[in-house]
Amino acid sequence: MTTGPLLRPALFRFVSELNANNNRDWFQTNKERYISDVKEPALRFVVAFGQHLHRISPHFMADPRPSGGSLFRIYRDIRFSKDKSPYKDHVGLHFRHEAGKTAHTPGFYLHLQPRNCFAGAGIWRPDTESAHRIRAAIAADAKGWRKITGATALRRHFERHGEQLKRPPRGFARDHPLVEELMYKDWLVVATLTQKQITGRDFPAELGRIFARTGPFVEFLCRALGQKF
Repeated sequence: MTTGPLLRPALFRFVSELNANNNRDWFQTNKERYISDVKEPALRFVVAFGQHLHRISPHFMADPRPSGGSLFRIYRDIRFSKDKSPYKDHVGLHFRHEAGKTAHTPGFYLHLQPRNCFAGAGIWRPDTESAHRIRAAIAADAKGWRKITGATALRRHFERHGEQLKRPPRGFARDHPLVEELMYKDWLVVATLTQKQITGRDFPAELGRIFARTGPFVEFLCRALGQKF
């Protein structure tokens, strides 16, 4: 039972200050703050959220390992980026499917950033084969996909996100009634959150209820990929 908020305003204060001082000297000077105000609370949140995630599906992981688990690294990969800022401007938590090895697999995501917090569900940038399997499943069950994406519980609380191809993908009819859906590169739904929500004492349970509304959406993607839900 949660006795107090796990994610506190100090997390957002640190991220805000990091964004204004995105350099190694500042981060090294404030690294203990990062650990105490961001990393450790986030890992405790992962543990607390695990029981709520399990109620949605036992096949998704709330992994509290400090490296390689649900908490994304704060360090940016700047090797191929024009932006050489060494640190991310947000904290990300990803609860991926047990069958996946990377972020490019069905999962649930929590984004913590001053004035830009959200919960997301679905799959981001799947590989070519996985994307084809998802498109094939949507094309074969247009009625089922429409029912899922048109459900009141989903539409009322979530918005569709994801980039699209400029033209219909190869192998699918241009006049397919769901051609717009087949043109997505990502299949995601996103719900905006407030910092007040996130710093509430019952946020692990609340996030569980939020993600539960996306269950049929994520389950469809899992089935398309031959994964258990």
